[in-house]
Amino acid sequence: TMSLNSSTLVHGENSEGPKRNTECLESLELQSPSPFQDNPLQQLQLASQEVLEKAKKSGRSKCPRCNSSRMFYCYTCFVPVETVPTKEIPTVKLPLKIDIIKHPNETDGKSTAVHAKLLAPDDVTIYKYPCIPEYGEKRHEIALVFPGPNSVSVKDIAFHLQKYTKKGVWNRGDDCSKEPLLKQAKIEPKEEKNPSECISGSRSEGTRLKKIIFIDSTWNQTNKIITDERLQGLLQIELKTRKTCFWRHQKGKPDTYLSTIEAIYYFLVDYHQDILKENYKGQYDNLLFFFSFMYTLIKNAKCCAGKE
Repeated sequence: TMSLNSSTLVHGENSEGPKRNTECLESLELQSPSPFQDNPLQQLQLASQEVLEKAKKSGRSKCPRCNSSRMFYCYTCFVPVETVPTKEIPTVKLPLKIDIIKHPNETDGKSTAVHAKLLAPDDVTIYKYPCIPEYGEKRHEIALVFPGPNSVSVKDIAFHLQKYTKKGVWNRGDDCSKEPLLKQAKIEPKEEKNPSECISGSRSEGTRLKKIIFIDSTWNQTNKIITDERLQGLLQIELKTRKTCFWRHQKGKPDTYLSTIEAIYYFLVDYHQDILKENYKGQYDNLLFFFSFMYTLIKNAKCCAGKE
């Protein structure tokens, strides 16, 4: 049973709720009303979104690779459409690599995972399950963002990865098929009295983590992926509880269920502050470049329709 109370959950975009997606954005009101007052994303340090405003007014455009008609970007080729010049889209450099494992039933046009690939193309890779990498020999430097009874906080990542390395569990000569041993290596409560003391604020300790994995699916679809043997034994991370701004919220689920791009963004902010020990000055805000624009667009359209 997953621990839901203290964990921030990543949910996919193929869920119940408003049926709008990127393909119907062009049908929204082109005349935006005055900005609503409760926009929690308005403090972000974002690049100019004028290029998106222009694209919104001109409507759908062709993908330069597959020629499909899309709004803003092609969610299958992971590139902006012709009316959104690549040079006008910000690029974000991440402190580590990100793998996104996408459920095969997750609708491409409803997923925010593509935002990460568009905005951090050199550091993000998207895999469609069951086609995912073998993480066996690199598990001492990889973590999975997923809540559960064995999950740890971002600030304790270095401490737990250090334990993996010291025990030699993931050394090249080990037998990675010994799952009971791997699972035992994850949880040792008696050693967790003061994890921060073991981290010692050292940047070199914090950078043991080389890659972070996210699952892109609805909560009801995650079980098939999270139980895959290739993900067993990975250090699992839970995020600080934050509320989602996603407009396609899953019915009956807490507002701490984040969209994929929100989870990536909040993880990186926490990692930057708690592990790299550096002041956060908006370095990753542009990961929400598309998300914040769509949030405002859809929120305003709802206001115009009298739904809020």
